[in-house]
Amino acid sequence: MTRKSTLLMGIVAATALLMAARAPMAHASELRIATLAPDGSSWMKLLNAGAKAISKYTEGRVTHKFYPSGVQGDERSVVRKMKLGQLDGAALTSVGLALIEDSVRVLELPMMFKTTAELDYVRNKMWPYFQRKFAKKGFVLLAPGDVGFIYFYSSTPVKSISGLRNAKVWLWTDDRIVRAMFKKLGINGVPLGVPDVLPALQTGRINACYSSPLAAVALQWYTKVKYSTSMPMSYGIGATVIRQEAWNKLSAKDRTVITKIGNQVGKKLRGVVRKDNKRAFRAMSGSGVKVIETPASMVRNFDKAAQEVWKQLAGSVYSQKELDMVLKYRAEYRAKH
Repeated sequence: MTRKSTLLMGIVAATALLMAARAPMAHASELRIATLAPDGSSWMKLLNAGAKAISKYTEGRVTHKFYPSGVQGDERSVVRKMKLGQLDGAALTSVGLALIEDSVRVLELPMMFKTTAELDYVRNKMWPYFQRKFAKKGFVLLAPGDVGFIYFYSSTPVKSISGLRNAKVWLWTDDRIVRAMFKKLGINGVPLGVPDVLPALQTGRINACYSSPLAAVALQWYTKVKYSTSMPMSYGIGATVIRQEAWNKLSAKDRTVITKIGNQVGKKLRGVVRKDNKRAFRAMSGSGVKVIETPASMVRNFDKAAQEVWKQLAGSVYSQKELDMVLKYRAEYRAKH
């Protein structure tokens, strides 16, 4: 090799190093995510695991800062903060999701699903449809999550609809579906946000509430009640959403990583939550919460009222078309099984 060619190669190499040094570093993004899920709960453990994996596979370009335990306020406050750009996303229940797009609540109608398999079949069919609807509202709807079957918990045994009428039952302020059910059944609910339920149970402002067993344990509500119904009212669901603006700041490659890991975490989360709900139910029973067998007459009355509410809310919370979709896919599943 001649002296001239050696000098030329050295210049090329030096130029390449200089260009590399001047190249901008990949932009790092921290996603600020709020949730009502208590720190240390099954939900937060898996969200943290997912965030760790995302950071690893994006080589640190995408990290998460979680605000658990409702420290950013109830879900109405969290959705407002997302719309203002103060938060990038949230892990929400369906009540919070409905503050962005009402119609998703059609997947959580009372007395709609008898098993998680039914729910899974219908939700898998309809989830892409809702992802498109959320996109039109400026949000990316990621993989679905579970809260679990929702039961009533109370200080006195509830064996009839009149028992609920005589109780001071919590009513989630933003829960339009349960509000409609209570009105249909003549139950006077006490409107409160989720963070206010435990103090209200402690002071006696309310003496009954509703939630999944896992949520009742995680939020410590079970320590203030003595009885549970054996009848679930509905099945609670949720999902993580991210503001479209925050999502668009990420590279296509990093968005793919988040979607892939989010789907994996969502699937694992649903399995873990279902197992932990069973454990929580046993734990509550072991701590003295007695399960009262719901009379068949109460189940029939509740089911009749629920179906009337399905029809009543079509056209306001969701469309008739969306209700028909749920019923169609549920019928498909039942026909196959």
